[in-house]
Amino acid sequence: MLKTICSGLLLAALACLTPSSGHAAHGVSIDGKLNYPAGFDHFAYASPAAKKGGGLVLHDIGSFDKMNPFTLKGTPPFGLDSFVFETLAVSSLDEPFAAYGLIAKDIEVAADKKSVTYTLDERAKFSDGSPVTAEDVKFSLDTLKSDKAHPSYQIYYQDISGAEILAPLKIRFNFAKVNRELHMIASQLPVLNKKFYEQNGFGEGAKGDPMLPPVGSGPYIVKEVNPGKTITYARNPKYWAADHPARKGMFNFDTVTIKYFKDQVVAVEAFKAGEFDFMWVNVAKQWQRDLTGRLFDSGKLVRKEFSHHNNAGMQGFLFNTRRPFFSSRNVRQALGLAFDFEWANESLFFKQYTRNNSYFSNSDLAAVGLPGEAELKLLKPLHEKYPNDMPPEVFTQPLAAPSTVPPNSLRGNLKQAQQLLAADGWTLQNGVLTKDGKPFEFEILLTGSFFDRIMAPYVKNLEKLGIKASFRTIDPAMYEERTKNFNFDMIVHSVGQSQSPGNEQRDNWASASADRQGSGNLAGIKSPVVDSLVNSLIYAGTQEELTAACKALDRVLWYGHYMVPNWYLAYHRVAFANKFKMPETLPQYYNPYQLLWTWWTEEGK
Repeated sequence: MLKTICSGLLLAALACLTPSSGHAAHGVSIDGKLNYPAGFDHFAYASPAAKKGGGLVLHDIGSFDKMNPFTLKGTPPFGLDSFVFETLAVSSLDEPFAAYGLIAKDIEVAADKKSVTYTLDERAKFSDGSPVTAEDVKFSLDTLKSDKAHPSYQIYYQDISGAEILAPLKIRFNFAKVNRELHMIASQLPVLNKKFYEQNGFGEGAKGDPMLPPVGSGPYIVKEVNPGKTITYARNPKYWAADHPARKGMFNFDTVTIKYFKDQVVAVEAFKAGEFDFMWVNVAKQWQRDLTGRLFDSGKLVRKEFSHHNNAGMQGFLFNTRRPFFSSRNVRQALGLAFDFEWANESLFFKQYTRNNSYFSNSDLAAVGLPGEAELKLLKPLHEKYPNDMPPEVFTQPLAAPSTVPPNSLRGNLKQAQQLLAADGWTLQNGVLTKDGKPFEFEILLTGSFFDRIMAPYVKNLEKLGIKASFRTIDPAMYEERTKNFNFDMIVHSVGQSQSPGNEQRDNWASASADRQGSGNLAGIKSPVVDSLVNSLIYAGTQEELTAACKALDRVLWYGHYMVPNWYLAYHRVAFANKFKMPETLPQYYNPYQLLWTWWTEEGK
């Protein structure tokens, strides 16, 4: 999914009882369990004693050129979606399937599960002081489902057929199909200010300055913008939900400034010089060797690892199967055999990483062993109906990435790769892999030079197969534009997963999204088997059915060889200025920025 939706965690959702209930309440969960009762004071991972005040300086890579995070064209600044805009309800970060009302104070799921009714909090206000109404909510749904918005929203909300305004503060969403999590998906809807966008336009129809700060209901407003270079958010002193249970102890800094840097290598040096306060570290070398110097020695900068229970999803070298040379499963498998993870982990990563072994790594949704009875009920009929689209290994081989651990070896893997390529019609001519008179050549597109040392040995291994691969780092804005338009051969890509996968899987894998500009189906997968399993996942009636569908989909994606599996961490690596206070309790399902929003400094009051 799109970065602004994701942030890796898609349960930003609601306020209701269980899906089988017809009564309104303060919270909802898929499994019917809630940690927090009605009238709860605050989330356990936030502190009501947190002080408000002080300033926070963060960083991002590249630049930004718009103030609308909900459209396809252009790049919004970091934080705009979470600081300025709010959803009907918000997820609990210490529960896998639960969320609690924010703009919506009550949510009533119909007994037949075909609709959900929201009663809005009468206190909810936009930053211009105007009330949030059902008109704003309906406008938001209609706009995000239209072709004015990023196409990922259209896919994500496609089963919400429409909305009916029942009263100024009451609105019903109607569903096209029964879906056990659709009321939660509906509650993730960002609420837009209808008046602002009718006056100024939305997307391609926007009028005037693209840097015009938007009006939202969130805890911050846009204070100052230096286009493409910096943006400063100021805490709204009249924020309507400052004492709301789902917001208490959060968003404590008076100002948040985002500085933009050319690449992560430059950003690391700036951080070491004290130019910003917090950095989520995703490069092993930076964590192990680069984060040193005077400010670390003096204790002004510190490093810390934070445990989590996130579904790690999948990271890998992704093939664009729209390219003719990557349309073959044999070819994709062969190129996967050329990556020596064990050598990279030993020589480059300081043994920090675990190999991705699933599209749902580090979770109970990952396929293990051979398919069980529940998975076979899904897989066998599809095999009979689409025998050419079902990889045979799905039934005979557990998920396992290529390994060079003895008795395996890189030499043996490359020999197997040669056999796969030969079976697909590729032959070596003077050391060059060729088919139909054309050499096998492709480019790996990167956004940061820190991946060079990983790609260089991989490219050398491909050379042993007669493949000429090159890698190139380009500007982040250009990279984003090229990936939106599927204009690449191979990229490094990460597919985040929530604890309860759902509608976002359509955007990631379904045939309908393969040719839709800006979709998450970067691999260009068009498979009736995948489409059917995605639908089984989305419309699963129980947790057991969801788990079986995830595992079955996992197997089909894995043996489709759409990605060369990379690696993951079961903890977050964070470096930060030694000035923060933080709650005693960690959330369980979170990214480091969600953790940071619960911190504060002694500068506060």
